[in-house]
This record gives sequence, C-alpha cells and structure tokens, in this order.
Amino acid sequence: MAKVLLVDDELTMVQMVTEMLRQEGHEVFPFTNSKDAVAALETHVPEVVVTDLYLDKTRAHGLEILQKARSLSPPACVIVITAFGTIETAVEAMKSGAYDYLEKPFKLDELNLCIQRALSYNEAISENFYLRKQLRKKYQFSQIIGTAPKMQEVFKMIERVADTDSTILILGESGTGKELVARALHVNSRRQFAPFIPVNCSALPENLLESELFGHRKGSFTGAVNDKNGLFHEADGGTIFLDEVGSMSPLLQSRLLRVLQEREVRRVGENTPTYINVRVLAATNEPLEKKIKDGSFREDLYYRLNVIAVTLPSLRERREDVPLLVAHFLRNKTHPHNGQPVQITRPAMEVLSAHDWPGNVRELENAIERASTLCEDNVIQVSDLPPSLVRNLGQQSAQPATSSDIVQLPSPGVPVPKLFPLNHTSAPQGRL
Repeated sequence: MAKVLLVDDELTMVQMVTEMLRQEGHEVFPFTNSKDAVAALETHVPEVVVTDLYLDKTRAHGLEILQKARSLSPPACVIVITAFGTIETAVEAMKSGAYDYLEKPFKLDELNLCIQRALSYNEAISENFYLRKQLRKKYQFSQIIGTAPKMQEVFKMIERVADTDSTILILGESGTGKELVARALHVNSRRQFAPFIPVNCSALPENLLESELFGHRKGSFTGAVNDKNGLFHEADGGTIFLDEVGSMSPLLQSRLLRVLQEREVRRVGENTPTYINVRVLAATNEPLEKKIKDGSFREDLYYRLNVIAVTLPSLRERREDVPLLVAHFLRNKTHPHNGQPVQITRPAMEVLSAHDWPGNVRELENAIERASTLCEDNVIQVSDLPPSLVRNLGQQSAQPATSSDIVQLPSPGVPVPKLFPLNHTSAPQGRL
C-alpha cells in the first residue's frame, strides 16, 4: 500500500501501531529515537510519517523530523501525535507543515483513518504536480522566442536548473530578455505559486535600496514611521530577482552575501535576524570580473551568485530569430485606424534582419511598435522603420510594396528558414 515511517519513544506504542499498519498492508519503518528516524527519511522516502512531537523529552526532535520529512522530494505527509496536546502545539505543528494532529490516547481506527486521508491527499497532490509538469512542458517558455542554436542551449539550461534551489546568474546585454528568463526559471520551478519579486538594483539610491530589500524598524532612520518588511520577506517561499546586481554598493553587497550564506535577513535597526526561504536569481549586463579587478564588486559575492550561469546571446548573434520575433510582436496587433492585422513586406523584413540591434530584442520590439503605428494600409514598409535603420537605403525606402512582397508570418515554433528565405545581399550589410 504505502511506506509509513513511525517514530515514538514508547516501545509499546510503536509495536502496537506497527502491527496495525502492517495488517493494513503498509510497509512500516518503526523507530524509537529521532536520530535514527531522521537518517532513515532519505533512505526510505516514506509517503506518510507518523511522529510524536515530544521525542527524547524535547519538542525540537519532533519538529526536526517534521521539517525533514516535508523537505523530501516528494514531501511526505506528516501526522503529529503527542500526549502534551495544547492549542499552541497544534498550531505550531500545522504551521510547520503537518498534515494532521492527534492527541494521545487515540484509537487505532482513528489513526488508520487519518493515514488513509493523508494518502488520498498525497495522491491528489502528486496527480496535480504531474499535470502541472505536463502543462509546463506544453506551454514552456512561451514568451522567450528563438530557434537559433544558442537559444536552444539557453532553453536546455533553463530546463535543467529551473526546478532546483540553486542561485542563478543571468548574463547578457541590455534588452536580451534577462527578466523573461528569470520568470521562466520561477514559473517552471516548485516555487511557481509563491511570489516572484523583481528588483532593479540600479533604480534606487543605496539607503532606499537597503530598506526596500531588507526592511526596517520604526524610528531606525528619518522617515521610518512604521515597521516595514523588505522584499526578501515578501519573496519568502518564492523567488527574488536582483537585476543589475553589479550596481550594488559595497555595503549592500556585504549584506547580500550574508543573506546568501546564512539565509537570514536582518531589518535596518533590528538586531534579531529572520530566517527566509528564498531562491535568489541575479542578472547583470556588465562583466563582473572587471568590477572585481577594480575593487567595485566583491569576489566572494560573485562566486556565491555565479553558482550556475545562464548566458543570453545578443540579437546580432542570432539573426535567424529576427523574423520569428517580428511575428511574435505583430501577433494580435491591429492598425490603430482601420483595425486590420498588421503585416510586413519582405524588404522591410530583410532590413530588420540585417541590422545589428545594439539594444537587442527590446530595440526590435520598439521598432515594430513604431512601424505598426505609422504604417499605411496596415502594411509595414521600409519607409515605416526607424530612421536609424533606413538612413543609408536611398530610393529603396520609397518603393511601394506589391502583394507578393508581403510576408506570411508564422506562429512561434515553425522553422524560420523555410518560411523566410531572406536575400541578405539585397539589404545593406552590417549596422545601418
């Protein structure tokens, strides 16, 4: 039936419950001390754990088993039993993740029914987890567009590290989609239903950023009129994304290092740290190795952040993805005057594919937004593109488009080269 790990320091109790559970067909692993029980959790990976809250005359051992059982993959359902039942202990056990709570003495039938409910709950959770996993595979990375080999490497890396708690450093130029990757890592992890908190570390001065990240106590500085939890507290159980982490001051770097090392946060003006369960994702568009050499970035923090690196290619390194990105940006976009779907001519697409895009995908998106607003007859022509792209095109920009020039836009996922046999020799080469 199921694997059940049983822990109680009363031998008679253990023998009686073990016999009952084995008669029900369960595989039972009985223990009378917490040390052996904790060691057995990872070995046997039980579906249900029945444990006394007060083991070896201390509540800490029972809570240790509870927390260890909940940290398994998949987590076990924990039923807590105790002869020292109070409302406070019951609340504490449930807050720590217990499925149910029974007071001694209890009837064996009552425990058996509780275990059956726990197994049904576990089955429902497992089925839900499987369905979510299938959905993630089906709709995975829907906002990150690319078929280029370098982007496929990024997708593979995200798949491998998303459902872990490892700290990730996302590297790439401005506009390459670092926050999209961070969101994909969060959505495809076990933390997907917990908060995702993005923070732009370059947007706030040092004193405000410290308060935003770590919180503060009332009266700790001028203007601190109330207690405030920081964004690390808000992200508890989920993910915090530190964008432009290289712009942090040395003071904030040292505080962030402590958070990564100890998993504790101390609010400004407070001496007592608070434990947090947060996954940290960081991103930068500048080489941190240079900042380490000039002394503006801590080397020890760099190694804490750079546990796993995900490097995003620039758009000029994956020009074959430009048509697919254009199709993505034009999807569901209609002309502001006639309400018709916006299309694009082949010459305009060739110009877009030949451009170097120093602002990467963000610059391309803005160019498409501009062109779709200014175009006539809901067709984007070369003349509708930003001046920086068409400056050197001469008379080509004035050529009217024919129906054969209009590109049939694909949906993301369709192989680009077959649909867009672009003639790059007809468009200016290099940066326009």
